[in-house]
Amino acid sequence: MKKFEYKITKHHTESFTELIYYCTEKGECSLDQIPQGQTELLQGILNDEGEGGWELVQISFGQNGIVVFWKRELTA
Repeated sequence: MKKFEYKITKHHTESFTELIYYCTEKGECSLDQIPQGQTELLQGILNDEGEGGWELVQISFGQNGIVVFWKRELTA
């Protein structure tokens, strides 16, 4: 059976000044207002952790930044 380890990283609003993802009351979600530099910053975090074998589980967006949940398979 596979076994995994997990980690959680926090990235504060100082890094992500304009990376906001939200949905309207009608359930319409939009990323149109996010500047390219902000998505590239997030992409860099994802790629850096991926190089270490970490797989993205979830990203939670909040008022003060983002929290990212990762997992990777444990090797014997």
